[in-house]
Amino acid sequence: KEVELKLQHAVHEARSRYGVELANTAESIADFEFEPEAVEARIRELTVEIERMGEINPMAIQEYEALTQRFEFLQKQHDDLVESIEDIHQAIRKINRTCKQTFLATLSAVNENLQKVFPILFHGGKAELLMTDPDHPLDSGIEIIVQPPGKKLTTMGLLSGGEKALTALALLFSMYLIKPSPFCLLDEIDAPLDEANIDRFNRLLTQMSKDSQVILITHNRRTMEIVDRLFGVTMERPGVSKLLSVNLEEATAA
Repeated sequence: KEVELKLQHAVHEARSRYGVELANTAESIADFEFEPEAVEARIRELTVEIERMGEINPMAIQEYEALTQRFEFLQKQHDDLVESIEDIHQAIRKINRTCKQTFLATLSAVNENLQKVFPILFHGGKAELLMTDPDHPLDSGIEIIVQPPGKKLTTMGLLSGGEKALTALALLFSMYLIKPSPFCLLDEIDAPLDEANIDRFNRLLTQMSKDSQVILITHNRRTMEIVDRLFGVTMERPGVSKLLSVNLEEATAA
């Protein structure tokens, strides 16, 4: 009877203190073989492990919950950062695709205009823009291959000064003509050209003036002859400047 009462007390103690359910009858441990030496050895092992664990921290649960919340917060921040990086990469890929399409379309349009403008300035010949690295358009350089009339196909580095100036003008106007603006201002753009090249340049200006209003700052007499109106500064008396405006259409009609 005494053993049974002690057993019931142990069962109750284990349940209330440790939350462990033990058998509460003497019959359930009747076949248990008790080995004192083995039990004592096990007790010593458990004692050593408990000592290694140190004293119980009563705030361990609260600290664990705080650390868990901190971990969840950092994990969310990490996930948001990874998602943002992926969004940026997608945006970059989309921008690169758009830039590549726009660049190739613009290059094709410039080349098409160059086939028209170059013969006007050179009175024949041909020119073409080529990518140095066609497999990587966004990282590629651009070369201009030109063939003035009566000459072999060459690069700009082998042209004369006047031919270089005309080629540069052809390229400039080829880009401009992709989307002509209603107003165009040119400053001394005809300065490096000789008399023969000036006439070709003037023919191109005449064609441009059909779509855009062109204002040209120039000192070349041949260029002044093709314009509709002249604005200039003269000095009839030393030290006294005077602005002049001449409508050549009215002057010609008169």
